[in-house]
Amino acid sequence: MGQLNPGATYIYERNGDTVFRREFGTTERKVVGYDHRTTDGRPLVEHMREDQLWGNIRRAAKTNPALQDVLERAIMIYQLSKTT
Repeated sequence: MGQLNPGATYIYERNGDTVFRREFGTTERKVVGYDHRTTDGRPLVEHMREDQLWGNIRRAAKTNPALQDVLERAIMIYQLSKTT
């Protein structure tokens, strides 16, 4: 985030996908980050959470027969939908 002044109050602003910071009472803004989005427009963090969820589901299915059955059915439907 760069250099912060001790005791200063900062205002964080967003313009599109860019996040800025400025010290209270000033107009000078500095870039502090970006809102990374993926090709479908969702924030990258949402994709990461979704991937983590699916990983957790796959691991849990190893010891949960009902969950394993549902995953196998979902995979079958997905594979069939790709061929048509």
